[in-house]
Amino acid sequence: MKSRYQYRCYPTPGQRQSLARLFGCVRVVWNDALAMCKQSDKLPKNNELQKLCITQAKNTEDREWLKQVSAIPLQQSVADLGVAFKNFFQSRSGKRKGRRVNPPRFKRRINRQTARFTRNGFKVKTSKVYLAKIGDIKVKWSRPLPSQPSSVAVIKDCAGRYFLSFVVEVEPEIEPPRNPSIGIDLGLKTFASCSNGDKVDSPDYSRLYRQLKRCQRRLAKRERGSKRRERMRVKVAKLNAQIRDKRKDFLHKLSTKVINENQVIVLEDLNVGGMLKNRKLSRAISQAGWYKFRSLCEGKTCIQNRDFRIISRWEPTSQVCSECGYRWGKLDLSIRTIVCINCGVEHDRDDNASVNIEQAGLKAKSCQEVGVGQTHDVKWTGSACKTSDEAVCGEPSTHREYVQLKLFDW
Repeated sequence: MKSRYQYRCYPTPGQRQSLARLFGCVRVVWNDALAMCKQSDKLPKNNELQKLCITQAKNTEDREWLKQVSAIPLQQSVADLGVAFKNFFQSRSGKRKGRRVNPPRFKRRINRQTARFTRNGFKVKTSKVYLAKIGDIKVKWSRPLPSQPSSVAVIKDCAGRYFLSFVVEVEPEIEPPRNPSIGIDLGLKTFASCSNGDKVDSPDYSRLYRQLKRCQRRLAKRERGSKRRERMRVKVAKLNAQIRDKRKDFLHKLSTKVINENQVIVLEDLNVGGMLKNRKLSRAISQAGWYKFRSLCEGKTCIQNRDFRIISRWEPTSQVCSECGYRWGKLDLSIRTIVCINCGVEHDRDDNASVNIEQAGLKAKSCQEVGVGQTHDVKWTGSACKTSDEAVCGEPSTHREYVQLKLFDW
């Protein structure tokens, strides 16, 4: 299978100028090709766009500086635009699973810059990597490459850092799981409450957020177009990058641990869009990274041959006793401990929900075979998605089942 290995690189001042020239050329070719696609009635093919935006454009006075960089990243930019349009159309027609993909947009100079080289445009050396018309760039090899890379992408983020991202073929090492299944209830202060009793606290971003808030206030007072505003913008971008890297490292380590130790992983389909309407918790919810954790777990289960399941958001995991199945109804978020009036067992709110999530996930596959229970399709809820009678202990559900039909006109 193919995987990406990313490393930090440190180009010299002269190489930074060459990379800035390369990023500008790639950006201009992308924008020119996208403008032609929007003006034409039928989407042009990649060969036609390369001929118009690269070959013929080099012979004009406005685009003759395209000859100063390698032609490989320019061709890959047009190819990436074709893939972006393909993903957009397949997302609208339903052939592509997952979230809806937006149409490609024009690139800006201050955003994240990328340029991709194929095998003929780069060469991996002992401590450096050679790029066509750029030279040997010093790379910090944090881990060895498992195989010969097929392509490499040069990345410059908004904070001014440079990276090299290699595409390589890897053979995953499948480890036997220690536990048969686990249910995970996601939260804010306690990020994950597991059905086996483990709890994982969220990282502390308070110091970085205070610095970011202070720098954003200063950035708002700087005059647009000034050098002081540009320096403050870079400082804000660096703080955002630190927060993003810290969150990404936490989510990767936690998802890897969960996937390696368990055979069946069950999560709940959270309505994050509805939760964001709570103005007191919207910022904390958006910064928690719940969907990122879900996507990481889903991707790593395919590598380790694990079973990943998502239960319906309408499952009353916080309203049912995990011991006897008695349903006590909705509870305020301030209530963290519940004593069941039926069996007398004292439950922690999050631990009880994680156990119910695991039980509902294990029942889901057998329930689907007989046509009742839950359906793990977040785009549709109907009679086949209602909770089974065993989960509510004979009491009728207060939720109404309905079907949402959405017609997309693009």
